[in-house]
Amino acid sequence: MSTSSSVPETLCPIARAEAIVGDRWTVLVLRELFMGSHRFDEIQAQTGGTPQMVATRLKNMEADGLVERRPYSERPPRYEYHLTPKGDAFFPVVLALRAWGETWCKSPEEGLAVRFVHQACGQPAGLGPLCEHCGELLQREALISEPSVAYIAERTVRRETLKGNRSQP
Repeated sequence: MSTSSSVPETLCPIARAEAIVGDRWTVLVLRELFMGSHRFDEIQAQTGGTPQMVATRLKNMEADGLVERRPYSERPPRYEYHLTPKGDAFFPVVLALRAWGETWCKSPEEGLAVRFVHQACGQPAGLGPLCEHCGELLQREALISEPSVAYIAERTVRRETLKGNRSQP
């Protein structure tokens, strides 16, 4: 998966990008980083990946320059994961996947999982890539995310389930 281990023998940028971010787990880890989850436990809980799977993806993403580890505890050594500029540049892809998923993979009565407000105009941004109100290109730093009550509840259940599983002998 990591470009450090194998670069596709092609000039095709899609094939090269797919070699780095072309699996479900990597994209879900990136989603979590965009949502502000920086610690391993939270990333694992919200992606549903096994510890080994999440660790492997984070290690590969670090090797590929998408994330960097930052220590937050010395004893025991613990790290947070933060997007690099290269990782942050993946946001339009996540925005496009979100729009496609909201449009084609859900029923209309479910509503948006996350509503974005565009800071520049103060209005709902819609699904992008342009703000549905003012027409400006949506940038991550100009969006305020407002998760739905149902999505907050879903994420809380995942977090609590992981905590409950860790406290059992």
